[in-house]
Amino acid sequence: MHALPRLGFCCKFVLDEPPGTHATLKAEREATLHMNLTSVTMAHLTKLEPAARRAKLAGLVAHNLAALARQIAWVGARPPLERLLRMASNVLPGYTHPIAQAIYAEPEMAALVERGLAEAGALARRLGVRLSFHPGPFCLLASRNPAAIANGLSELDYHAEIFDRMGYGGGWHPHGAHINIHVGAGDPGVAGFRETLPRASRVARDLVTVENDENVFGLDAVLQLADIVPVVLDLHHHWVESGGAYLEPDDPRIARVTESWRGVRPVAHISVSREAVSSDCDPDALPDFPALRGAGHAVRDLAAHSDMMWNRAVNDLVARHLVWADFEIEAKAKNRASMQIARHIQALEQAAPIAAE
Repeated sequence: MHALPRLGFCCKFVLDEPPGTHATLKAEREATLHMNLTSVTMAHLTKLEPAARRAKLAGLVAHNLAALARQIAWVGARPPLERLLRMASNVLPGYTHPIAQAIYAEPEMAALVERGLAEAGALARRLGVRLSFHPGPFCLLASRNPAAIANGLSELDYHAEIFDRMGYGGGWHPHGAHINIHVGAGDPGVAGFRETLPRASRVARDLVTVENDENVFGLDAVLQLADIVPVVLDLHHHWVESGGAYLEPDDPRIARVTESWRGVRPVAHISVSREAVSSDCDPDALPDFPALRGAGHAVRDLAAHSDMMWNRAVNDLVARHLVWADFEIEAKAKNRASMQIARHIQALEQAAPIAAE
């Protein structure tokens, strides 16, 4: 288990300041592209001649591997509290698609991928950066649709293969690495998840985690899987699903979440409702779900993520939970939001240091 708490941002790097004047927009776009992964549609690749298709994909992969390394290096240069990164899934665009598979199998491309991923993983371990993936909504293990299950397993195994090549394929969540997914369809629910999980690769089964959502699978439902996979607690999802409940670290369910990680320091998620609701909130008080609903805010709007971590009481709640978990900050302003909450927590820590578990 990590000796110190960590928090960090998800997938995309944004500039520390919002876009400036028109004269600087091109430079800002180039700087943003330099730090972020990119992709291509399979429809576009299909239209290209074989040589152009190969060149396009090789260029994207080379850029993505370099951008991933740049993100890890940036996070690794931050204070220890901020050394966590959720990687974007599109490291290898089209890796599981028939149009690209033959290209990835070519020796030159295979060597590029092998080298780039190994170097990125080694860099993260050297700098103490905790890594994760959160595949998209199609990566699910509970469904009555066999095609959906096949796609979900393929996506899960793809992310596991990347982690394996990065050096995280040996055992139970090495260095805290994990691939976080949702349960899937309400029918067959947790029973379907249990039935499907053994079909994933061994590496994937050792890396997968599951989180609660704001719709069908609240925390109590997801905890039914705590004996086979670690549970990622999303505090904002819980707030929405429960109609406004806040969990404190002494809630008995926190112990069950922690136990599900089997000695690895857990990860949790936090976000807060969009800034549009802030006029109806005291930023130093936890948002009141029933009051916000009464003021006319729709549930979907309360569930949507903010740009920044504007509510100081929510940030205080995260600080309390850092005694047992690391946090991924699910805010649209990405690293700017994670740096904001880190500053808030560091200010609190000066008065009362966070006790690391």
